[in-house]
Amino acid sequence: MNAMNGTLGNSVRPASLIALRRFLKPREVRERCDLCSAEVGPAHSHLFELASRRLLCACDPCAILFSNATAAKYQRVPQRVEYLADLRLDELQWQSLQLPINLAFFVPGSTGRVVALYPSPGGATEALPPPDAWASLVEENPILGALKPDIEALLVNRLGTKAVHFIVSIDKCYALVGLVRMHWRGLSGGNAVWQEIDRFFAELQTLSETR
Repeated sequence: MNAMNGTLGNSVRPASLIALRRFLKPREVRERCDLCSAEVGPAHSHLFELASRRLLCACDPCAILFSNATAAKYQRVPQRVEYLADLRLDELQWQSLQLPINLAFFVPGSTGRVVALYPSPGGATEALPPPDAWASLVEENPILGALKPDIEALLVNRLGTKAVHFIVSIDKCYALVGLVRMHWRGLSGGNAVWQEIDRFFAELQTLSETR
């Protein structure tokens, strides 16, 4: 009886476990276009919805429809990464922007007001820098006056020994926000999140050199 039970158990258990693993295996999350529901790859386009001020994933055909749109419901987010080696932003100017941390991005809005956002464990935290402080920064750095409202940003990283500045598309800024939120641990963030931030900016530097 014992031998029979043992043989039966050995023949059934592997098949049962395999079936159970297939049942419990998490389904692969696939991103889809928010307009037409077509599946999109990891490196897909984004649209900015003006009314809700949110980013939407877009397949190439849908993104092309809004490539030159200026007054439409959506604007296509450009894939821009530009390293600003000569940006003039000293410590006094930075303090005048009144931000609590040394990592932030600045987005000129279509209303004319600039919004500053910085990553946090809970997502993007919004601040409103004094308009005269931003105007002074643009006066010294005219390139900032050409930022496309709502969809391009000045990204500033002053966490290391040397400050770095980029003009980037807004989707890259929110990718940084997501990265911080995903990897932050405890009160100080933990080593992993700081390594991920360093990797993120190293990739931006590489992208800026190849465009």
